Amino acid sequence: MKKIEAIIKPFKLDDVREALGEIGVTGMTVSEVKGFGRQKGHTELYRGAEYMVDFLPKVKLEIVIAKEDVERCVNAILETAQTGKIGDGKIFITDVERVIRIRTGEENRDAI
Repeated sequence: MKKIEAIIKPFKLDDVREALGEIGVTGMTVSEVKGFGRQKGHTELYRGAEYMVDFLPKVKLEIVIAKEDVERCVNAILETAQTGKIGDGKIFITDVERVIRIRTGEENRDAI
């Protein structure tokens, strides 16, 4: 099993969720996060004063799926989250050793 963590722009969340649903992804965890990469934030004007915003709002998706479904999932995220502009985000893929569904005690593939 693999865990996919995708950091994307917030306005792309619905498109990505829909694309993942179409390929059979049945569950995910979504968190509102803040961060920056190469873009290093930006400046904003508030009541006539300019100030630096270091951390930009992003959305983090966490999905645990079978190893054979990783490429389809990654492609769906790439196709729908990409704007071609700086700050589109990142995708991280890691191994998952074990999954347990708390309610039933099911493990691994049965638990996802």
